[in-house]
Amino acid sequence: MSRVAVSNHAKLSWLLLRGTVRRLAGRANGHPLVRWPLTPLKADRLLIAPQDLRTADGTRASEIYAGRFAFAGKVVVCDGRSIFEMEPPSDEWAAALFGFGWLRHLRAAESGITRANARALIDEWIALQGSWHPLAWRPDVLSRRIISWLCHSTLVLQDADVRFYRRFLRSLVRQVRYLRHTAGDARRGVASMQAVIALSYAALCIAGQARHIGSTTERLKHEIDRQILPDGGHVSRDPGAIIEILLELLPLRQAFATRNIAPPQALLNAIDRMMPMLRFFRHSEGTFAHFNGMGVTPADLLSTLLAYDETRGAPFSNAPYSAYHRLEAGGGVLIADTGCAPPIEMSLDAHAGCLSFEFSSPKQSLIVVNSGMPAVGRQNWRQLARATAAHSTVTFNNASSARFVELATFRRVLGGSPMLGGPSKVTVTREDGPDALVLRAAHDGYADRFGIVHERVLTLAADGNQLDGEDIFLAADGGAQLRTAQDEFAVRFHLHPTVKATRLTDGHGVMLMMPNKEVWTFSAREDRVELEDSVYLASSEAPRRTAQIVIHGHARTASRVQWSFQQAQPTTLAGVNRRLREEEEPRLPL
Repeated sequence: MSRVAVSNHAKLSWLLLRGTVRRLAGRANGHPLVRWPLTPLKADRLLIAPQDLRTADGTRASEIYAGRFAFAGKVVVCDGRSIFEMEPPSDEWAAALFGFGWLRHLRAAESGITRANARALIDEWIALQGSWHPLAWRPDVLSRRIISWLCHSTLVLQDADVRFYRRFLRSLVRQVRYLRHTAGDARRGVASMQAVIALSYAALCIAGQARHIGSTTERLKHEIDRQILPDGGHVSRDPGAIIEILLELLPLRQAFATRNIAPPQALLNAIDRMMPMLRFFRHSEGTFAHFNGMGVTPADLLSTLLAYDETRGAPFSNAPYSAYHRLEAGGGVLIADTGCAPPIEMSLDAHAGCLSFEFSSPKQSLIVVNSGMPAVGRQNWRQLARATAAHSTVTFNNASSARFVELATFRRVLGGSPMLGGPSKVTVTREDGPDALVLRAAHDGYADRFGIVHERVLTLAADGNQLDGEDIFLAADGGAQLRTAQDEFAVRFHLHPTVKATRLTDGHGVMLMMPNKEVWTFSAREDRVELEDSVYLASSEAPRRTAQIVIHGHARTASRVQWSFQQAQPTTLAGVNRRLREEEEPRLPL
């Protein structure tokens, strides 16, 4: 067994052991002798209510009032029973229900009826699950519920009688106390950050909790230092994590100010670093790039967050710690993944997409994408979405550049599947000239198995209307020739579902028609191209069928592949149309 394999085995064993211990600790904390406090829990009032930046839909309030709860793509109708007595259709649905984020919809339809409905539902939850429930009291769900109750306390407590007010506060304080002891059990990443933020909210908002401000602030500083990179990216390399964390940090900053307490400098610095990353990952037409777990772009949330960006400057071109590059010229935008895998405990949702890229045109058409992740039902698509083949890059022998531990034990204990191996060394050089932007990168993700290093050169013209690329296959041992029999490659370019692709008659090109009637051509020069089926998972409704351009070959006989995307000029377009007509017209026998 190699040294790397032994190291990976040790890391997995430790990760599994730590996760098992945390689950057992969570169960122990849920025991009646532990979860019920021996000392009285006193809190006579709430001091402030933080702002909820998430967009609300007042029309959903009537559905909730009618007993129709739609979460995570599933709908449950109560039929006169309490929603908390119903069998959840999925864990995703249950987490959304028990997190109480839907209170914002009731608040948007502010009325006496919605306030009474919110109190009734909270009362039901306290009576049925307020003592204990394995999912409802899970740290990530518990954190969301504490934040939701605090943010929407003005909705819940307005017009409330004294008995409900006390019952609400007593339950809230009990939940905060439990989270204070179990926050360390939260899954590493966004969930552990939200747990600490929930405790910070509670210390600032609930009377009698001020003594915890110092300790929770220290925990917050530690979590920020561990998760937020110097360039503002997240240690998981998931662009979506930036959105989720900013949605909580911005109101937390305001909560400190409202209490006349200076926010910790680590909090202010983190926000200042993260805000520019919102623009870094944003395409010309407004969506986020789909890397490492990023799914549907919440356009409303993104607009809300960007309103807090006081600099509003042009995005920078290189995120060295997050390991992404952005090439922007003439309005065209290319974003490329040039990084290794994140730490193993943060890799549960990471993708094997090294050297993949996404490209949007100067006229705001998204052309080349990665498959991304769906908004709901992620578990059903997780294995496919994380594979290298779901990204616009090169695969060898139908294998991914990293391996995933797809075992039920890990998914149950850790809530995901760790990523092992993958690129350990990624070299990157960049040249920004007056005529073009050139990015050259190489990774060794296939070196151990197939003895191949993949190098990719991307050149974006100054006007943004042409993207030239070259994929080069090098021997991992530095030799002049590849020495492997397993050298079958596939260069993949996944197209956005709004792009209509037509293969040209010569077999070396594809015509791409955008929804705004913009036309681009793809050319592979000496190599033949194929149009194959693909799926775009990051759709706002459901996964959508699309196409992918694929170039197949063998690295020993074709050590490099050259290709280009180019906006079609009128004269070029006429020639393309002529070739398409010739292909469609029937030929008479001579």
